[in-house]
Amino acid sequence: MVSSWSEKIQKKREARHEAIPTTWRIPAEVLAVLKTPIEGHKNNIIELDLVRKSGVLTGHELDITEKYTVEQLLCALASGALTAVEVTVAYSKRAAVAQQLVNCLTETYFEQALGRAKYLDGLRAQGQLAGPFHGLPISLKDSFQVAGSQATLGVVSYLDHMSECNSPLVDVLLSLGAVVYVKTNVPQTLATVDTDNNIFGRTVNPWNTMLGAGGSSGGEGALVALRGSPLGVGTDVGGSIRIPSLCCGTYSFKPTASRVPYGGQKNCTEPGMDFMLPSAGPLSHDINSLDIFMRLVINAEPARFDSSVIDVPWRDLPDPPETQLRIGLLPEDPRFPLHPTVKHTMNEAVHKLRAQGHTTIPLDLQKCHIADATETAWKFFMIDDAAYKHVEAGEEPLVPSVVCTHEMARNLAYEFIPDVNNHDRLSRLAVFRTMRALIIDDWRKIWIDQKLDLVLAPSAQSTAVKHDKFGLPAYTTLTNVLDYPSCVIPFRRAETKACPDGIEIRPGQTVPKYEPDDVEGAPTSVQVFTRSMRDEECLHFAQIVDGCLRGSP
Repeated sequence: MVSSWSEKIQKKREARHEAIPTTWRIPAEVLAVLKTPIEGHKNNIIELDLVRKSGVLTGHELDITEKYTVEQLLCALASGALTAVEVTVAYSKRAAVAQQLVNCLTETYFEQALGRAKYLDGLRAQGQLAGPFHGLPISLKDSFQVAGSQATLGVVSYLDHMSECNSPLVDVLLSLGAVVYVKTNVPQTLATVDTDNNIFGRTVNPWNTMLGAGGSSGGEGALVALRGSPLGVGTDVGGSIRIPSLCCGTYSFKPTASRVPYGGQKNCTEPGMDFMLPSAGPLSHDINSLDIFMRLVINAEPARFDSSVIDVPWRDLPDPPETQLRIGLLPEDPRFPLHPTVKHTMNEAVHKLRAQGHTTIPLDLQKCHIADATETAWKFFMIDDAAYKHVEAGEEPLVPSVVCTHEMARNLAYEFIPDVNNHDRLSRLAVFRTMRALIIDDWRKIWIDQKLDLVLAPSAQSTAVKHDKFGLPAYTTLTNVLDYPSCVIPFRRAETKACPDGIEIRPGQTVPKYEPDDVEGAPTSVQVFTRSMRDEECLHFAQIVDGCLRGSP
């Protein structure tokens, strides 16, 4: 009988490894080029081209995973130019290779996925399609439940649990014809933005393995960056879709809460303590794929599967030939200062947008409540200590990033939230809700007074940084407090020589350490957001911004 937590995790890791067919394993001589331990050395998995050099994928399978957008894959699958088996095997192989390189998977369903692909090909042979996602492999964050497998969240005590039914979103995706083939790694309890846990270990960044992949959907970010998934699904209550995206150089979208089914998740919270609602949303290689995911999922009437979904259809927006946008510029908050690479990226983006005729309006720092929103969010989070109890139940230690992040949150200077230490829990909650409402109302006034279409913001204070050092994600948490839809758009790579200034940390400031040599070449990005329930506009405007950023200077 398995007794100690270390024996339990060893058994789980062995099962994960054995699920990878021997013919899909990377030869030792290919792995030998990596400097080890990889989390302590700068290895660029992508530029080393190790997926191709592994020899696991055929030339045709490499083309399937590298040369098709989601839209192109769906067209090829519908027309029969590609079979579901071809596409499923290609992405299953590539996901297996990605796992061996960056440690991004938790559960694999390769045999089941192949069986489903064969079924879908049989349907098409009869002139039928299962749905608009017919034959498309879609990866899922570990928190989504798939019947007959586990959703451990990197928590040892959950190794005794087996999912009895699918999360509603899984059923929605299957009803649309998708193929579920892998689930991806997360931080212990989901309660930090560095993907590491005692069961599966650390996910590393494919652009630089000594940097974090972000979290809590870090496995998704790394897998998508390595093109081991055409379309991944994460969740976000403080930046957990967008942080892996910005760290790993992908596109991502955090919808308004409850537009995409979130119900039926495995979580570490006490039931009924979800005072800030998480969102489920997509990560992919191009911005159009995000729109496809949102459109198809919402048009599937997901409220039929999940009672927590807002039952509102996706709106089709007019697409005028030329749109000049009024773009609010989120200011830098001195309590959460930006790295020079992030400032440079923002300046370059603003320059490009202005050159295309868009109007940019600097916003008032005090009214934007960036630091105030971080205070508010962490006060909500810290009401619930259930996650610690789940870790204690497994007799395992907390991983360093959980310890570090939660210590930073406890030590934050709470200047906006009043002292409520002498209040009972219900009274504290009432205060936090009141302060959140103040932030939301001030933002209502910003939209009206400035007549904004959208806001351009830093995705974070930094690019990906060294493991366990990302800290409190103020620039993503803001839109969770506001419940605004938000899109991360990759834009260039960090050029530290173009921004030679360092960063001086003053008392009261919270910022990851800036180490130029380490972050050179890391993906950089911007974030855009709109008002709540304006998800359609957010993606529409994000596509315009993306087009500007990819255009000529």
